[in-house]
Amino acid sequence: MSDLSVSAPNYLPPAAADRRPLAVALFMLVVGFVAITALVDLRQGALFVIGGALGVALYHGSFGFTGGWRRMVVEQRGRGMRAQMLAIGVAALAMIPLVAAGNIGGQGIVGAIAPVGVSVFLGSAMFGLGMQLGGGCGSGTLFTVGGGSARMLVTLAFFIIGALVGTAHLPFWLSLPSLPPISLGAELGVGTAIAVTVAGLAAVAYVTAVIERHVHGALETDPGPRRPGWSWIWRGPWPLVGAGLALAALNVTVLLVAGHPWSITYGFGLWGAKIAQAVGIDVASWAFWQAPAQAQALSSSVLADTVSVLDFGLVLGAAAAAAIAGKFAPKAKLPLGSLLAAIIGGLLMGYGARLSFGCNIGALFSGVATGSLHGWLWFVMAFIGSIGGIALRPLFGLDGFSKK
Repeated sequence: MSDLSVSAPNYLPPAAADRRPLAVALFMLVVGFVAITALVDLRQGALFVIGGALGVALYHGSFGFTGGWRRMVVEQRGRGMRAQMLAIGVAALAMIPLVAAGNIGGQGIVGAIAPVGVSVFLGSAMFGLGMQLGGGCGSGTLFTVGGGSARMLVTLAFFIIGALVGTAHLPFWLSLPSLPPISLGAELGVGTAIAVTVAGLAAVAYVTAVIERHVHGALETDPGPRRPGWSWIWRGPWPLVGAGLALAALNVTVLLVAGHPWSITYGFGLWGAKIAQAVGIDVASWAFWQAPAQAQALSSSVLADTVSVLDFGLVLGAAAAAAIAGKFAPKAKLPLGSLLAAIIGGLLMGYGARLSFGCNIGALFSGVATGSLHGWLWFVMAFIGSIGGIALRPLFGLDGFSKK
């Protein structure tokens, strides 16, 4: 008999699912789909379900831009950022051609193409700073709320307020110097646009790898599945690369079903406007809400808004994923410094997202993946703002540049 021993896989200890939260989340997902389909149409119901799938992928992959960027800046570990670049690049392979086609099966297709100007320059930096104080980006805020985070619920509340104020001020910011929306697909052609986009994303990934190797000697490896058999698929955690590929596929699905790519923060501004209306504020007289599309959204049910139903589904999908993993654990204790950071971070993200035409999803992921030049400006300035936010975190009792 051989005296060689094989070590057991480093599996996570088994944990029972949180059955009551899981039952509630699944019930709300089913009822939500039936209600939205009956009250609006099947497309809206389908988007609600797709939102649920996005929430599962985000939660099980812990796929947040905030933490990935902070690890790169503080620890010089770029695994999270490389997964983000991969997800955007894979999505771009399908999305740039789809946007160039303009119509698939009778469904109009538009990209997340926005102007390149002062508002994006300042708004994205503001967002990057805010996401490090708030503790999450647009998608990160929603999936952690779904997981039971009371702190992120505060961030979300003030995210909504900031987004609403941003709609009031946006006409002023748009009056400042700006280039028109620039689509790489339209300007360079589909093939060149894809090549330029993938090359740019690969360059970012390469730089993170060079820095990480220089500091640590080798790249951090993905731990792989942490549960036996196939149970990791529904119980998590997912490898970052796997989660990124799932998000890329789901973003392409959103584009095909909704006619526009995945977006998050437009819904926040709309919710804020409807709440403001309910308490007597005449937001309908604001220039932003007088534009035809915005006026229609304001006068219609929130369930008719494609972004809102994606957001609702995302929160519930993340809640179901957290409950299946046995990690749904609401925490009410919130130190004053952390509370203040959540408030300020939420306000900055909401306001910054409105000025810069989106967040890490609508502007960066969907913007770059559909060939918008403004997505690249957003990325650079939000990363710079994020560095500032990391530096300010210790003022609120949060970890900053310390590697502890």
